[in-house]
Amino acid sequence: MIAVLALAGCATAPQAPAPRVDMTGALAAVRAVDQPTANELTVRPLVDPEVADLRAQASAHEVAGRFDEAAHALDEALRIAVDDPDLLQARAEIALAQGRLDEALGFAERSLALGPKVGPLCRRQQETRRQVALAQAAAGDASAASRADAAATARDACTVTPPPRY
Repeated sequence: MIAVLALAGCATAPQAPAPRVDMTGALAAVRAVDQPTANELTVRPLVDPEVADLRAQASAHEVAGRFDEAAHALDEALRIAVDDPDLLQARAEIALAQGRLDEALGFAERSLALGPKVGPLCRRQQETRRQVALAQAAAGDASAASRADAAATARDACTVTPPPRY
């Protein structure tokens, strides 16, 4: 009986879930690199009207701070346009805002694999990777700082001027 009581004293209390990290600054950093520079080569695909409506809903939810609803609207859009790099990146940004770093990284990397390797979308993808790595570094991941530096270098390489036209 004493052994059982001694073992019961060794049990740890269940841990509370980790607090939700405020990633609004990280999201703002991603959005800040979205503007095309002068004379920059950009690639923008055509958008399905139903997908555009769902993106508008997601945007409205995001503005209202309802990130779960924004994620749901983007998930619905991704059911229609599974491999749309813009949608995947938008979903990465919402996951980043929610503090879901692994999700954000997964969506951003999938978007990067499917999307253009130049222009604003490319910069947003790489900046998402950088913000995830910075958050991981702040949480004690020793190798994350080098991943953040690599993502910053890759982000800067996304800006490419188009060839001259005569």
